[in-house]
Amino acid sequence: MSRTGHAHDHAHGHGRAPASYGFAFALATGLNVAFVVVEAVFGVLANSTALVADAGHNLSDVLGLVVAWGAAVLSRRAPSGRYTYGLRGSSILAALFNAVFLLVAVGAIAWEAVHRMLAPQPVAGITVMVVAGIGIAINGAAAALFASGRSRDINIEGAFLHMAADAAVSAGVVIGGGMILLTGWLWIDPALSLAICLVIVGSTWSLLRDAVKMSLAAVPAGIDADAVRAFLAQRPGVAALHDLHIWPMSTTESALTCHLVMPGGHPGDGFLAETAQGLAHRFGIGHATLQIELGPAACALAPDHVV
Repeated sequence: MSRTGHAHDHAHGHGRAPASYGFAFALATGLNVAFVVVEAVFGVLANSTALVADAGHNLSDVLGLVVAWGAAVLSRRAPSGRYTYGLRGSSILAALFNAVFLLVAVGAIAWEAVHRMLAPQPVAGITVMVVAGIGIAINGAAAALFASGRSRDINIEGAFLHMAADAAVSAGVVIGGGMILLTGWLWIDPALSLAICLVIVGSTWSLLRDAVKMSLAAVPAGIDADAVRAFLAQRPGVAALHDLHIWPMSTTESALTCHLVMPGGHPGDGFLAETAQGLAHRFGIGHATLQIELGPAACALAPDHVV
């Protein structure tokens, strides 16, 4: 015999979708589109692989920002008969897409850089420095737009990493342009392109790892599953629990299902509400569904290896 209760709580900040970043996405996208055009044109005129490579990276950022922006909008769509959680999971897909797309862009940049390393060509160092300096200002400002939300949303973090990496890369290009002027060493330009690749890979790896975990419905990084189990086991009247599952509904919201064995009988809606509030406030789990079982009949889902 069993009864199922849906304990749903939005009282805690981690259980809510973040505020819209529509303005931030629009401004960052517009600035980057304009800068890509400027950087690509002057990169060709200055014969700078590093500048053209950075323009290509910025172009990938424009696409990444558009994808992240679209996911942020879609994740706020209401549930439907087919998509019962709405489209919250689109933010996870966007983070995964951004990580993979950045790594693909790295391959293209590195390929061209190696060719230029073998056959260095003259570079207009002053032009490189001026254009890259503009990039520092634009990308630094864009990164600041997403800084406040990056710790709460991996999709926003992806946008932040795009912009912050670009600012750092532009700073490196400025330094490289100055070194070319001082030394005349033409290999510095393609070497900087390879350094850009390392920066992108370094900033993207954790995003890719977390996005893959979320896509596979792993327990969210900020939640200790053992602590959640202990919390539920200590609730009044709970003799045992099983079939505990915790997974991300989106990049900001988590869900839980669990069977609680309570021989004394169903504890009522108050118990479910209090348990939901505890899960939300302690662990940031805003969607909890609890099934109450009286026992002693064994549940088919009781063994740990059964899903």
